[in-house]
Amino acid sequence: MSESIKNRSEILFLYDIKDANPNGDPLDENKPRIDEETRINIVTDVRLKRTIRDYLMNFKNIDIFVKEIIYDKEGHIQDAKLRAKDFVGLIGNEEIEGKEVINKFKKGEKISKKYVEVIKNNITQNITKKAIDIRLFGATIPLEFSKEEIVEKISNPIKLAATLTGPAQFRMGRSLHKVELKHIKGTGAFASKKGATQKTFREEDILPYSLICFYGIINENAAQHTHLTEDDVLLLLEGIWNGTKNLISRSKFGQIPRLLLKVNYKEENYHLGDLDKLVKIKNIENIQEEKIRDIDEIELDASELVEILNKNKEKIGSIDLKINNRVKINLEGINATIKMNDLVF
Repeated sequence: MSESIKNRSEILFLYDIKDANPNGDPLDENKPRIDEETRINIVTDVRLKRTIRDYLMNFKNIDIFVKEIIYDKEGHIQDAKLRAKDFVGLIGNEEIEGKEVINKFKKGEKISKKYVEVIKNNITQNITKKAIDIRLFGATIPLEFSKEEIVEKISNPIKLAATLTGPAQFRMGRSLHKVELKHIKGTGAFASKKGATQKTFREEDILPYSLICFYGIINENAAQHTHLTEDDVLLLLEGIWNGTKNLISRSKFGQIPRLLLKVNYKEENYHLGDLDKLVKIKNIENIQEEKIRDIDEIELDASELVEILNKNKEKIGSIDLKINNRVKINLEGINATIKMNDLVF
């Protein structure tokens, strides 16, 4: 595996959605999440991470830890403790004793209580080696050893957890404007019940339009523990862009990535912060925000972002950038001494 990343970076990601629900709230009839006071649309970081995970698993055939797995004929779904045990296996240069313990455990043989930590460490190493989502986002990995798995007599299962802080973390995404919630009613294709003459009715809540902004940081210190590499980060960026574009389910169809910017720093333990506060809709005070219906109707103002990047040009190694061709934004003022790289995927 390649070396872990050495430098910190920040991510700014904008995408929009039309006539759909970017992130339903299961505690509120799955309506789009909206701040009641500001009328700003909210999308959780969990939704974005799910988008990335699904893309890496379904389009890149890369194994991830957090996924739904049915493990028996009754259709039971694995919990996190069972999923963790999928990663028991030999890697690295464990001591001979440790290898023997892991081999026994894989074969279903009982082990001594003192070797529980050996199995835990082995699982943790395997997960970070094999599961890209753990290298990116980290996890608290619970483990449980039952009395059937331990040689000594124990009255209660042995429970413990391995905690890995994820290097790549995102704030909740927020729309750059107030949104309008629409409640839609329609009819289904089937009868409401056997013998009925009427079809079923369906209801849903959508947003006619929302331009959503996410902000994230990739922390090089946490990357040393999960072994996050530059190749992993490139896959993260691809997952953000193409994962969003490939959400073609009924509730998510209509999401388009608009801008992805990654600022790479060369100064140790440094980042600017709050990049999402530096991009706005131009002249928004003169626009009826809730009535925006397309990216063509607005222009983005990045003057504050350009200014702060230029002020800190000595601390910036490079900037990676991808912009959708329908977005109106002026980034030409970025100082020529800052290396600009076009993201291609």
